[in-house]
Amino acid sequence: MRKVLERAGFDVLEATDGPGALESVRRDAPEIVLLDVNIPGPDGLEVLRRISGGPDAPLVIMITAYGSERMAAEAIKQGAYDYIPKPYELEELRAAVRRAAETIELRRETLRLRAELERLGSYGEILGVSAPMRRVFAQIDKVSQADVTVLIRGESGTGKEMAAREIHRRSARRDGPFIVMNCAAMPETLVESELFGHAKGAFTGADTNRIGKFQAADGGTLMLDEVGDMSPGTQAKVLRVLQESAFEPLGSVEPVRVNVRIISATNQDLERGIENEEFRRDLYHRLKVVEIVLPPLRDRGEDIALLAEHFLELFRARYPDGPRRFAPSTVRLLHRYHWPGNVRELKHVVESALVLAAGPEILPEHLSLEQEPAAAVAPEAIRTDLSLPYKEARQALLEEFDRRAIERALDACDGNVSHAAERLDMYRQSLQSKMRRLGIRRDASAPPTRREDE
Repeated sequence: MRKVLERAGFDVLEATDGPGALESVRRDAPEIVLLDVNIPGPDGLEVLRRISGGPDAPLVIMITAYGSERMAAEAIKQGAYDYIPKPYELEELRAAVRRAAETIELRRETLRLRAELERLGSYGEILGVSAPMRRVFAQIDKVSQADVTVLIRGESGTGKEMAAREIHRRSARRDGPFIVMNCAAMPETLVESELFGHAKGAFTGADTNRIGKFQAADGGTLMLDEVGDMSPGTQAKVLRVLQESAFEPLGSVEPVRVNVRIISATNQDLERGIENEEFRRDLYHRLKVVEIVLPPLRDRGEDIALLAEHFLELFRARYPDGPRRFAPSTVRLLHRYHWPGNVRELKHVVESALVLAAGPEILPEHLSLEQEPAAAVAPEAIRTDLSLPYKEARQALLEEFDRRAIERALDACDGNVSHAAERLDMYRQSLQSKMRRLGIRRDASAPPTRREDE
């Protein structure tokens, strides 16, 4: 065992009994412990119990006798990372220790991301440390202090309502109501009644006066979600409210004055709607005094593992017997996937995996993904937003080129960073640093496989 692991690049310590093992763990703080169940003194399970559970506890791989599945299950329940039945193959040993090493690297990276998140400060329910999200947070900070209309754009599932709530929470209207109106969630005939309210007798079934969303949001913020689905007639009335800060409930001639900030959101192409005469140009410009575009999850590589860990913790109370961590191969798959449903899809995938997984880890086969991971985009197909200032556009283009080139090299080298560095004519340390900065995860340290007769 020592010979195999030292050849694989690991530093190895040894102990011959339970007391020696406990002393070595206390003194040397190893990151991985290979622990036989049958050792003198406190047996392996007792040693496992004493060294597990702390924030800096090592990952323990139990060595059990052939056929001791019940003992292995008990060890996993008490906190063991994995187990290997005797007699074991040398490659099985190497693979188990490499998986543990990958998990440690993943744990370190997660801690780094969480520390970065704490350094940047909390943004309510929004999590992210990637450069695209930092730009969004800076925009939210600025627009929160200006009482103007805001148009939030982004694909479905990117968190538009959460961004709107954060703008409201940081604004001078924070003590006022925050009301959401989904313009696509109800029939057109009911939208105007929901927005403006109605007087008693305005239509069949209107037995009492009813205030609408505009009046309910007085002094606060009204979010018009899916604003691109608003009918032309309703668009005209909303425009009038924006111009006059007043409206008339259905069935009433008495105007109601309101002081409301409007934040609208859409995943539609409003400019095309204007060209097709489906959306009013004047309303578009009134809603879009400031525009915030939320990036899709596939452009937030550095945030994927952070969000997945967050959702794992979130659902753990609901599924206490579920897995406690993601396997490194699972994290790599999460990073390769295209995420058409964005953060909302990631949340559902994590919850589903917690239900489906039977062991301590979430494995790739537990992920309910709608499609295959997206293929790498060729460098010549890279595009960037040239409306940005020159330096920002150039930097974004260079970063995207680096990301695509590194991912292609890693794919060609089966995730081996050393081989990818040679292919890219880079030092290994430089490549690892660039991968961390760009949020790229791969099998960062797997050495070439050795034959068992070595």
